[in-house]
Amino acid sequence: MEWCCVLAYGLFLAVVSLVIKRQDKAEDYLLAGRRVTLPVFVASLVSTWYGGILGVGEYGYKHGLSNWLVFGVPYYVAALLFAFLIAARARRTGQFTIPDQLLRSYGPVPAYIGSVVVFVMTAPAAYVLQLGILLHIALGWPLAGAVLAGTLFSVVYVVRGGLKGDLITDVVQFVLMFAGFGVLVAYAALHGGLDFVKTHVPAAHLTWHGGRSPGYVLAWYFIALSTLVEPAFYQRCYAARTERVARWGIVISVLFWMAFDLLTTTAALYARALVPDLADPVTAFPALGEQILPPLARGLFVVSLLAVVMSTVDSYLFLGGITLGRDIVWRRRGGLDERSINRYTCAALLVTAVLAVVLALWFRSVVDIWHDLGSVGTPALLLPLALSFSARLRPGSRTAALMMLGGGGVALAWLIWPSLPWYTTYPWGLEPIFPGLVVSLTIYLVGRQWRTPTLL
Repeated sequence: MEWCCVLAYGLFLAVVSLVIKRQDKAEDYLLAGRRVTLPVFVASLVSTWYGGILGVGEYGYKHGLSNWLVFGVPYYVAALLFAFLIAARARRTGQFTIPDQLLRSYGPVPAYIGSVVVFVMTAPAAYVLQLGILLHIALGWPLAGAVLAGTLFSVVYVVRGGLKGDLITDVVQFVLMFAGFGVLVAYAALHGGLDFVKTHVPAAHLTWHGGRSPGYVLAWYFIALSTLVEPAFYQRCYAARTERVARWGIVISVLFWMAFDLLTTTAALYARALVPDLADPVTAFPALGEQILPPLARGLFVVSLLAVVMSTVDSYLFLGGITLGRDIVWRRRGGLDERSINRYTCAALLVTAVLAVVLALWFRSVVDIWHDLGSVGTPALLLPLALSFSARLRPGSRTAALMMLGGGGVALAWLIWPSLPWYTTYPWGLEPIFPGLVVSLTIYLVGRQWRTPTLL
């Protein structure tokens, strides 16, 4: 039955890739003509931003309710900050990408630095890994082959239809993700309520920290600030029909994320209670579905897992292709012929896919990928990008470039430190994101004293 459901889902995606009209104009291809309505905006953003479903299952299985405080609350707060501080301003600029905003504010050198950071952050390694794991479980393919096949299949309809193709599939994937997890939690609840969970999970799973240190939990509240430099948010805002759609679309999306977090955290607790001896917690949700769901419901749930992950894989592959193809290669070649943007973007999609596959097979941990990329990318981009919207607070071009290089570089060095032969922990026990943000802020404050308006 799983085969039938997966096949039906695959056929749907194939039909979309065949029937969708090829977009020739850059604005149509990259931003769906800037005509995205509120319902489509919400469905697309909700499904795209929740691609880390197996990582949520992994963390929830190992640490229980703290899943909500690590992967829920900090991201709600950050998304609301984006909605009320940035969304309308971003739509008002009429830009295409984050590097466009950096170019307009600081000049070419900070824009190129930002392009590289955005490209690395958008390479969907964590989501490609999850897609491979799901195909490995559902179809029995070797993991490396499953990762490669899932990634290439996710490229097809985006290459042809651009953002419009992505949006069409996102709406269906939005429905599937809620339907699948609603069925899973309903069947899990038949085994018992809260008292059953309390007696079948470790006591720490029902505490706020889940057995992790307060510093680790706190670090995720700063990593969540990566939302303020999240390319998918900016892309949807640039594509929104109006500023109002951009702002309230994010607010409404937060409500849906809260509802879905309730389903996933509950499912993770039931997974720990009903399947307590998993060798790999990343498979918590698939293992729970395999154990408690009848065939038809299990097929729906497998498809819902694929939908959650693929909605993010295709979006981030597309974003990576735009960043590499348009913001780096096309701009480096003069940035004059807009007819070539789509061609460069399509070619760069394949490069992004290869990078994502390599990173996925290197890390093999969804949460580790999120942690590491967020810890480096956020200090590099957060302050320069946020301040770029204020003419009064905006740093000079040279300062902005130093903030990106200094903040991101220190965080990267901090991240690498424990892997050196003579060290095992971060210096002073600090998570990498903290010194990175401190360095970026320090450079900004010093630069305010010797500000130069000259663009690099």
